[in-house]
Formats: sequence, C-alpha cells, structure tokens
Amino acid sequence: MNMESKSRIVIVDDHPIMRMGLRQLLESSPRFEVCGEAGSVDEAATVITAVRPVDLVVVDISLPDRSGLELIRDLRSLDPGARALVVSSHDEKVYAERVLRAGGRGYLMKDRAPEQIIAAVGQVLDGGIFLSPSMTSRMMEVLSGSKSASPISGLTDRELEVFRAIGEGKSSREISGMLGVSIRTIDAHRTHIKDKLGLRDAAELSYEAIRWMESQA
Repeated sequence: MNMESKSRIVIVDDHPIMRMGLRQLLESSPRFEVCGEAGSVDEAATVITAVRPVDLVVVDISLPDRSGLELIRDLRSLDPGARALVVSSHDEKVYAERVLRAGGRGYLMKDRAPEQIIAAVGQVLDGGIFLSPSMTSRMMEVLSGSKSASPISGLTDRELEVFRAIGEGKSSREISGMLGVSIRTIDAHRTHIKDKLGLRDAAELSYEAIRWMESQA
C-alpha cells in the first residue's frame, strides 16, 4: 500500500447506525478513507462501480436482497483490485470458511473491540488474511481430521441461505421472491437440505432451522 494515500473503503451493511459507527471508527485512522456506503448487494454494486478504484469492501453476510457472499464473488468483475472483509453477527464457525472460499480475505464478529476491527482491516489491506485465533485453530483441526465438521457445513451457500430463511419463518414463495428463483427451485433446495441433515419431513426441517437460527442469536 502506498502510505502517502489513504486506502479507499466501501462499507456494506443494511443498518445505517452500524455503517455510521464503522465509518467513524475507520476514519479515526489516518490510513483509511470511507469512499462509499451501501445497504444492499445491488446498491453496493452501483456504489463500487461509481467510486472505484476501491481497496477494501467491509461487508455483512445478511443483506436484504442477496447474501454478502454473492457480493464477494461479484467483486472480481466490479473491481478486481478490491479485497473483502466480512464483519457480521453470524457465527464465524458457519460462515468464515465460506467467506474465504468465495474470495474474501477475512471474517470478524461484530462484537469484537474497535481496535481489533482496525487491526483486521489493516491486515487485509496489507495482503494478509484475518481470522480469530479460535477460528484459525478450528479450521486447522478440521483440516487435520482431529475434529469433524458440522453437518451444516455440508450445505451449499444457497442451501444455507434457504435454511436460514426457513428458520426466519419464511414460506417457499417468500424465499423464491427474496432469492429471485422459482418455487420449484426452492422446494428442490429444501429436499437436498433434508437429505444432507438427515431430516424426515418439512416439520423436522422447520424445527431444525428455527433451532439453528436461535443458536445464532
């Protein structure tokens, strides 16, 4: 990074207060400049295109139109030089590996101290990858075979989105509208999720999805 210029950052989060807090925190460092904000994936695509070049996108997982994972994948075409760091309230044990697979450079829980957020942003901008020590240890254990992965980790990113929406009480019709796919596609995802998690019927699927969502709160 050229220390004579500030790193340009776009914040993507659907909560305006969270965006304001992150902006104030990041701009308290002489290294960083927040050059744009967005509350959804589609809005983020417009903002990134308008303000590029962007050095870093700080993005949440849950956004009103699509998953933050999709925005991370889209970054390759929106601004190939931009890196992505996820700052989210969702369990890192479920999402951190998915973020790295999608092309993200780090994962940080929202409840971390402000100085840790600054450190994570700096580490990613300097070319590194940021994960919490506990998440790094967990991933190493799974890779070495000393710890088995959760059944949830066997779901694809889209299946996990559907599973989460079921846990939020959404119907197949509502989920199809949210994700922009047909109801038949959603029903196929539901079947695959039941098979992968060893669930017998829709009632068990709803129960497990709700229980999982409660564990994420």
